[in-house]
Amino acid sequence: MNVLSPGSTIGILGGGQLGRMLSIAASRLGYKCHIYCPEINSPAAQVSALTTHAYYEDTDQLEKFARSVDVITYEFENIPVATVDFLTQRKPVFPGSKVLEVSQDRLKEKEFINSLGIETAPFNGVSDIKETLNALETINYPAVLKTRRLGYDGKGQAILKSQDDLKAAWDKLGSNEIILEGFVDFELEISVIAARGQDGEIKCYVPVENKHKNHILDISIAPARIDDDLKQEAVFFAKKIIENIDYVGVLTVEFFVSSTEPRLRVNEIAPRVHNSGHWTIEACATSQFEQHIRAICGLPLGEVDFNGEARMINLIGEDILQFHDLVSQAENYVHHYGKSEVKAGRKMGHITRLYQDKN
Repeated sequence: MNVLSPGSTIGILGGGQLGRMLSIAASRLGYKCHIYCPEINSPAAQVSALTTHAYYEDTDQLEKFARSVDVITYEFENIPVATVDFLTQRKPVFPGSKVLEVSQDRLKEKEFINSLGIETAPFNGVSDIKETLNALETINYPAVLKTRRLGYDGKGQAILKSQDDLKAAWDKLGSNEIILEGFVDFELEISVIAARGQDGEIKCYVPVENKHKNHILDISIAPARIDDDLKQEAVFFAKKIIENIDYVGVLTVEFFVSSTEPRLRVNEIAPRVHNSGHWTIEACATSQFEQHIRAICGLPLGEVDFNGEARMINLIGEDILQFHDLVSQAENYVHHYGKSEVKAGRKMGHITRLYQDKN
């Protein structure tokens, strides 16, 4: 166990809003944070003790960064594996690079999930149009082509409704490392935020129901409006995944929920704190951000239970211009991410609303 006392410094790779909220949670427990990212005036740097502006491949800066911190983590999943391996030789890094090797490649990720006896959408790895046509004989239309790497919020994918769509889809994606996935007839999407400590302790927050707009998370509802057996099964699968990948920290598992068997299929895993877990800041004794800090610092995991209902609403693009109206409403817990430039599709902040349990 690598147990850190208050006053220690946590290194965070990435300077976005997740790093910002990790830094705020760390400060409550008496830790300092050092942000490492290429961007100037990042959301995380605004609330952290130290910042290094450098690329993730800059070994000289990474060396200095490692010497300045006691433990290292990351706030997004596209950190180069080589960067994490380099830092691991110098300081403890949680989670390790193994999960990145899996989660950064959609094909490897689905193969890993299936190896645990957990269902996903039907899939095939393909490298050209001929292989795709062969795979479609089994998977059938409609289907979706996705780049195996670097896709999020609907990026890096193209829908196939018929063979006529195939050439344009390949031209759009511009890669020969592609995964073909069959469509899943689902009723809703849910996610489970799971945490695992250095000692192997695992705790999961209640499954959350997620609604998207333009491929970006719009609203999360906790708890998800599904039956208790399905909630327990989702938590069981999340625990199985986080344990079998030898993970330390917070990991998110996204599921499709169907009315027919199998009712649960894993869509993807995210090796980090997650947008669908922001409601935990106000609704739970221990937020997902504090939970991650506890795990990587060797502290006991905190409590995750809550009563009632919580709703998290993302503020995307110009939604943030309603800031003054939002903060004037007593039921809103408003979080502004400190981004100075408003862009369409950009996550600028979020609000959380809590509803008391009437039972």
